[in-house]
Amino acid sequence: MKEGLRQSMALLHTWTGLLLGWLLFAMFATGTSAYFQDEITRWMQPEITGSADPVTSAEGAVRFLQRTAPDATSWYISLPNSRSATTQVYWQAAEGQKRGKRADTSAVLDQSGREVSTRDTRGGYFLYRFHFDLHYIPVLWARYLVGVAAMFMLVAILSGIITHKKIFADFFMLRFNKGQRSWLDAHNVTAVIALPFHLMITFTGLVTLAIMYMPWGIAANYADRTAFQDAVFGKSVEVARSGNPAPLVAVAPLMRTASAAWDGKRVGYVKITNPGDSTAMVNIARASEGAIGSRGEEISFNGITGRPADHSMAKGAALATESVMIGLHAGRYAEYGLRWLYFLSGLGGTIMVGSGLVLWTVKRRTKLPDPSHPHFGFRLVEKLNIATVAGFPAGIAAYFLANRLLPLSMAERADHEINSLFLTWLAVFVWAVVRPSARAWPEALGLTAALFAAVPVVNALTTSRGLPASLLAGDWLFVSFDLVMLVLAAGFAKGARRAARKRAEGPRAVRRKTPEAMAA
Repeated sequence: MKEGLRQSMALLHTWTGLLLGWLLFAMFATGTSAYFQDEITRWMQPEITGSADPVTSAEGAVRFLQRTAPDATSWYISLPNSRSATTQVYWQAAEGQKRGKRADTSAVLDQSGREVSTRDTRGGYFLYRFHFDLHYIPVLWARYLVGVAAMFMLVAILSGIITHKKIFADFFMLRFNKGQRSWLDAHNVTAVIALPFHLMITFTGLVTLAIMYMPWGIAANYADRTAFQDAVFGKSVEVARSGNPAPLVAVAPLMRTASAAWDGKRVGYVKITNPGDSTAMVNIARASEGAIGSRGEEISFNGITGRPADHSMAKGAALATESVMIGLHAGRYAEYGLRWLYFLSGLGGTIMVGSGLVLWTVKRRTKLPDPSHPHFGFRLVEKLNIATVAGFPAGIAAYFLANRLLPLSMAERADHEINSLFLTWLAVFVWAVVRPSARAWPEALGLTAALFAAVPVVNALTTSRGLPASLLAGDWLFVSFDLVMLVLAAGFAKGARRAARKRAEGPRAVRRKTPEAMAA
């Protein structure tokens, strides 16, 4: 009975892991990078240096917005923190005014309120958004596809736990250069070493979009989605402009009052509605790094008198639970030590998915009637494995290189950076299709290693913040980034070398087996 259960779970584990494994690999890779999305963005905007004080930055941002968009319906100010040095401001044009592109209603500022001239890039934010919004396809479709993939991942993890009865013992049996055994060991070790993380990150990932995936409870209990939002988050009070001008209260004292109410935790965001009008309101939200819960506390103030407003966000056990789960998934609360643990666990998850995909072909190759001429389905999986396991990381490296190599004045430069990722990924896929798999593996892995190794070199040649200069200046963010690129390059180079050695040994292995097969 137990063996029958394990066999059925093994089948479920195999196919749920394979069918969307290529998408899961990309989701894990970009989701892992998102734990350092602010640091990636800072690396991709080398013009920005130093640090900034949130209170001073808020005052500077208000001055900028009063000059730039005094009649806007609302201002939104995202303040700097320990990981970022700039202030992001957005404003909503008043009704009747022309609403252009986002670039026309946003700006990046220093703490004095001066607009910062930086290269156009979406930085680490793109990698973060890709892991659940994908790209080039409608967001709604992407999120449903990502949800299905996450459900498959959860099933694969649970069925894998049931299937591998010696999984914890195998964790201590990491063997190298043993063919299929080595791939299985790599899969087991990366699965077990961060198993709680994999379960948590997959389940909480589903929770972040649970309302979208399971809307029936809302439909059964509320007249519409707005009524549900008001019941859960509190009814927002929108007041139209009165037309009576009034000076805006100073923001700095309000921020200090809010921070004191949160036991000294930082302010992360400031939203001002109807600025310059007698109906102005100032909403101040706690920074996400202040607690595990992603939905930070908010305090509303009258924008003219500075007195706290009567209404506030609704609270409840369900909302608090969702907030903590999303916070656990995003990891924004984590200090650098825990953030690195998140990153390494996510990297292990990426290796787990990639090794599982390769293991599928390794296990089945020996069972083929003619391993040197596999059937179409086997070849398709193998080509997709090469394109994903080697090609997608190559695309990420190309994304970083494009940030340094594309002309700074190029129109829609950020889009071209993103396109470089997918063009590189496509190029590796085409290469994998036209080349024999035994040759394509070392070639694609070698290309990926070369691209990652090129990142620190190109950075040093195109900016004043290369690895030697950063070491001398104590610029540890740039030092860490370059070192991570070199470690990744070394890992892919090692994989390319082993794949090349395996290809060289392949013909001899076939000649040794042939007499035995004939004798049998």
